[in-house]
Amino acid sequence: MTTTTSRIPGLHKMSPEERLQKVVEVTGLSEDVVRHLGNTGNLDSATADSMIENVIGTMNIPLGVATNMLVDGHDVLVPMATEESSVVAAVCNAARQCRSTGGFKTGMSNSHMIAQVQLLGVPNPEFARLQILEHKSDVQLICDETDPVLLKHGGGFRDMEVRVLKGRTGPMVVTHLIVDTRDAMGANAVNSMAEAVAPHIAKWTGGKTYLRILSNLADRRLARARATWALDEIGGAEVRDGILAAYDFADIDPYRAATHNKGIMNGVSAVVLATGNDCRAVEAGAHAYAARTGQYSSLTRWETDADGNLTGTIEMPLAVGLIGGATRSHPTARIALDIMNITTAERLACTIAAVGLAQNFAALKALATTGIQKGHMALHAKNIAVMAGAVGAEIEKVADALVKLGKVRVDVAEEILNEVRQ
Repeated sequence: MTTTTSRIPGLHKMSPEERLQKVVEVTGLSEDVVRHLGNTGNLDSATADSMIENVIGTMNIPLGVATNMLVDGHDVLVPMATEESSVVAAVCNAARQCRSTGGFKTGMSNSHMIAQVQLLGVPNPEFARLQILEHKSDVQLICDETDPVLLKHGGGFRDMEVRVLKGRTGPMVVTHLIVDTRDAMGANAVNSMAEAVAPHIAKWTGGKTYLRILSNLADRRLARARATWALDEIGGAEVRDGILAAYDFADIDPYRAATHNKGIMNGVSAVVLATGNDCRAVEAGAHAYAARTGQYSSLTRWETDADGNLTGTIEMPLAVGLIGGATRSHPTARIALDIMNITTAERLACTIAAVGLAQNFAALKALATTGIQKGHMALHAKNIAVMAGAVGAEIEKVADALVKLGKVRVDVAEEILNEVRQ
């Protein structure tokens, strides 16, 4: 199969079905591909076509549900969309082990987002900074007139900051518009406000505005969660101390912190995706926040309380919403929110933070005891069985045999499958 050309004029004007036929024609793929991609599952092709460009199908990701989550005194079933085995199970186990101590307590700083307006071409940037600050009331009026619906729902302009930065191209003056976006993630709202304010900033200062866009480092929108794991629930002081040592490693070494935080994001991103929110924005904000001191480090903190129990906390930017985008257009995202009984963006962010903390506990405990591979590979064995060609009841038989052998590999699975079929 060889692609004859990537130049397909007018592809964007075609229907999804026509595009698919054209791609098959150009690439030489079989009609089986047409049948496979033509089945868009529970997202109809018209809806998919309204979400992104050049749609030819959908990519279905498994949707699981994390149990045992007790968040601020309320039981919550948490939908998680992920292709990675053991992620959902890890949250379930971690949440069960802290139920006796009250589960997760959460909080939120605000629902504020930041839009940035970059100004260049002023010889006296500090002077320009004060000129902009003097127009704060004008900026507020412009922002609130830009989105009267947000204002009606209690949101809108809240504050303004102006910074002078020294770049390779010379000094720049950067204005931060701080906007309460309420139950929306808010990207479109704050971007529109930045666009509206920019020409006025240029007029007031005599400079020229360039970038006008939100920041995904949403450090005015921090979600927090904490929980306590009793010693008798986690296996004693030795396990606790192993978890603390693993955390200490992540906190001082960016090589370890990258994998440590990736584990946190396994849980966070799965809920963000399941609810139709922007995974890339959340991930970018989380990793930027982890490096805010100048060294990349852990998003979580682990300590021991006066009784020797293990305590964990997490604080991270979580710009998620219930209004707009895929959160409302994707039917599965709406159902996920219904399963969680979530009615505010703040409650969603707090629940996601709790999931991130649970995920981190599970990973640290596994690393401090049996090692990450034992549990992960046991669950991954089913994937390997399918890769080897197992179907139906064969999958469980092959997976069980792989785990017993301790060799979760495709070549071993193929040998086992041949034996099963004899």
